[in-house]
Amino acid sequence: MSSSRSRNPLVVGRVIGDVLDPFESSIPMRITYNNRDVSNGSEFKPSHVVNQPRVTIGGDDLRNLYTLVVVNPDAPSPSDPNFREYLHWLVTNIPATTGPTFGNEVVNYESPRPSMGIHRIVFVLFHQLGREIVYAPGWRQNFITREFAELYNLGSPVAAVYFNIQRESGSGGRRLC
Repeated sequence: MSSSRSRNPLVVGRVIGDVLDPFESSIPMRITYNNRDVSNGSEFKPSHVVNQPRVTIGGDDLRNLYTLVVVNPDAPSPSDPNFREYLHWLVTNIPATTGPTFGNEVVNYESPRPSMGIHRIVFVLFHQLGREIVYAPGWRQNFITREFAELYNLGSPVAAVYFNIQRESGSGGRRLC
């Protein structure tokens, strides 16, 4: 029993603990950047994640609505994450079987651009009890997914996945945008 839990990539990657409490995944969620799937622990460079990803949410009933939260628990650096969690994207009222383009974008997508260390970017999906009016937080840093879920009565997540990202190698921190 405990051996299967210890192999859960969200536990191994400390997403369970740093961002989320233990939960059972119950809805499929697929995230792709430029036709490349995000899987737990996969590695991306900032140049791969400039544009918001394609997100597909499973389910079979369009009346079921979901909230997508995307955070970085390692900002500004994994050794001193005093911005934990940094909010990269927040979309509510996403109907099942669709994606964020059919929901309400509360906080627009901001591509991750870490300057120090390896950062985890965590996608968390919550099932809503009904259509929600969610207010944008005043700032992106120090967002707390657990408190947000409690405030809006979202309960436990129904899906989560994370990837690792670090500065472009050899770029010296220069941005190519």
